[in-house]
Amino acid sequence: MNTRWIAACLCVGLLLTVSGSTAPQPQNATEPPQSEPGGTQTTAAGESVELQGGVTVFRSGINYVRVDAFVTDDDGNPVFDLTQDDFEVYEDGVLQDVDSFQVVQVDPTPELSGEPLTSVGVTRSDQEVAASRPDIRVFVIFLDDYHVREGNSIRARRMLVDFIENDLIPTDLVGVMYPLMPVSEVRLSRNHEAAINAIRQFQGVKYDYEVRNLYESRYNMYPTEIVERVRNEVSLSALRGLMTMLGGLREGRKSVLLVSEGYTNYVPPQLRSQVADLRADPAVNPQVLDPFAGDNPYEETFSFFQGSAILSDLRRVIRTASRFNASVYSVDPRGLAVFEFDMDQPQISYRTDQRALRFTQDTLRILAEETGGRAIVNQNNLRPGLQQMLDDASGYYLLGYNSSAAPTDGEFHEIEVRLKRPGLSVRAREGYWAVTVRDVERSLTTRAHEPPKAVDVALSALAEPRRGRLVRTWVGTSRAENGRTRVTFAWEPTEERGRRDSASRVLVTAMGDTGGAYFRGRVPERAESARRGRSRRRSRREAPAAPPSTRVEFEADPGTMQMNLAIEGEAGEVLDRDRDEIVIPDFTAPDLVLSTPYFVRARNALEFNALVADWGAPPTVSRSFRRTDRLLLRFDVYVPGDAAPDMEANLLNRGGDAMFPLDVVASEDGGASRQVELAPAFLPPGEYIIELRATLGDGEASEMVAFRLGA
Repeated sequence: MNTRWIAACLCVGLLLTVSGSTAPQPQNATEPPQSEPGGTQTTAAGESVELQGGVTVFRSGINYVRVDAFVTDDDGNPVFDLTQDDFEVYEDGVLQDVDSFQVVQVDPTPELSGEPLTSVGVTRSDQEVAASRPDIRVFVIFLDDYHVREGNSIRARRMLVDFIENDLIPTDLVGVMYPLMPVSEVRLSRNHEAAINAIRQFQGVKYDYEVRNLYESRYNMYPTEIVERVRNEVSLSALRGLMTMLGGLREGRKSVLLVSEGYTNYVPPQLRSQVADLRADPAVNPQVLDPFAGDNPYEETFSFFQGSAILSDLRRVIRTASRFNASVYSVDPRGLAVFEFDMDQPQISYRTDQRALRFTQDTLRILAEETGGRAIVNQNNLRPGLQQMLDDASGYYLLGYNSSAAPTDGEFHEIEVRLKRPGLSVRAREGYWAVTVRDVERSLTTRAHEPPKAVDVALSALAEPRRGRLVRTWVGTSRAENGRTRVTFAWEPTEERGRRDSASRVLVTAMGDTGGAYFRGRVPERAESARRGRSRRRSRREAPAAPPSTRVEFEADPGTMQMNLAIEGEAGEVLDRDRDEIVIPDFTAPDLVLSTPYFVRARNALEFNALVADWGAPPTVSRSFRRTDRLLLRFDVYVPGDAAPDMEANLLNRGGDAMFPLDVVASEDGGASRQVELAPAFLPPGEYIIELRATLGDGEASEMVAFRLGA
């Protein structure tokens, strides 16, 4: 497979520093940045610094770009005697003026005096300080147990332990991560023995579906194909989360050593079982006994589309790695692999086996090559590839320039680094993603560390109901017929301990500002009859029906609406009351406008697949989710006439800083509905915001929706 078919814009992202958006970090007195008089250095904030006669001049700005370049001679040996005049940097074919230059080299025999090197703390700030120096190497070993067989994991353990004991130096920061490990638990430390202990727990479970924990018990009873997709999603999402975390710790180069046998969504017919943790039964699936069941045009087409899906997931990983300057070095612990499937599995034809083997190996090559790393694939001797990773992290040139084009289009811009000295080769990242006009406005109008006003408003929606509240509510608005507005009210009970009474239904009274009633009724309407119905069903031993809906829709006129709530118990007694004033927007105005966004939550992949096409699924009232949930954020966009607006969505942290873009998908009927998909497994616990933005000509509409992510 030609891995270069993936667009170059997915390969590489460079580091951009927004002026005023990040304050310079204080330098550690015990670990000062390396510099020479009249030379340059790099601060922890990622800003280029030039020392001129004792005066520190910061090189920063929205268009300042930094590139790390690796130079080798004809024999592959690194070259470190070049000067700034030996380099030329081109952006989109235009020569740039390089104004900062630094040679980064790691001392293989560092002095071990002063503070003990293993004293890196467990807090994020401790790790930031330790990783802030550009001459400190940072490695994280990602042990993809879902995609490594048990026998190969034993080989990988020996290789990795030997690598840490014999090839790393005491100043190296090392961490270990597994797919199901929250990124908040990843520790970068100079205590290499702790990393070795974590590696010794590595046990591959590829094609082994025995339940090991509560999370796996939720999906391992599904068909084999679904379980494999879940495992791919967990692993790749964890990789994205790791790269995001590393980007927050340090802007310089980070190396991720991915130990995996590759990714694929395709499961041959011989391995397909209706329950993954049960071996495929020939009585149910006769293809188990047919070695050539996968050798037909239908299966090859099916394999192609499954491969396209996994490549789409890889593109998201590559984009995240590019954005946070993380390079993947993929290691296939199979070594010189001959077959994809083992002898203890049902017999599979050579043709199907080789197709699967090539694809899984290609996924490892794509992840490595398109993130600036190396793929250690089809090699019994893994040491040369690991040594290349050490060499890349041990010495390189840092070049910086202010883009002459000063792009603010949010697009990918190619970079080419050339050498004037003949006989040398240079390897560098191939481009960067420019900032947007929105980023520029934010940098000019927002003081450092002060989130925008809209961010505060969005985060305020995460406030839990005050103590004693029995229900949590949500109210949304969208366009109705005849100039009116559709109002959706939904509620769910809170889980407050120590209270015996609980909400059974809510009496809703919605009044307009002129005194007219838009709606009055209970939600759900008939709880008592539902109880009697449940009793009759239990007596007949029938399956229980779906719970009554806790949502209601009605129409209202634009303006101010008073909503009164009476929370009732099982016997109809009023347990609590609430009153709120809601502004009903006018969706008939000739302006670009968005409806109220709402979340739809899926607990697993099977439920998610059903919800993606169900545009009538009810909203999720809560804004607190688990990392294992799959989320859909849905909304409508209304425009005058038949014009098509431009839509974008971005994930922001709680400070309002953009982390990465999200895809906006329109409904298949071509209507106003849109949705944004998010699998938050790669994010650490915390509070986040999804920013929605629609533009049409000079018109613009935006919404911010906050959510809280637990473990």
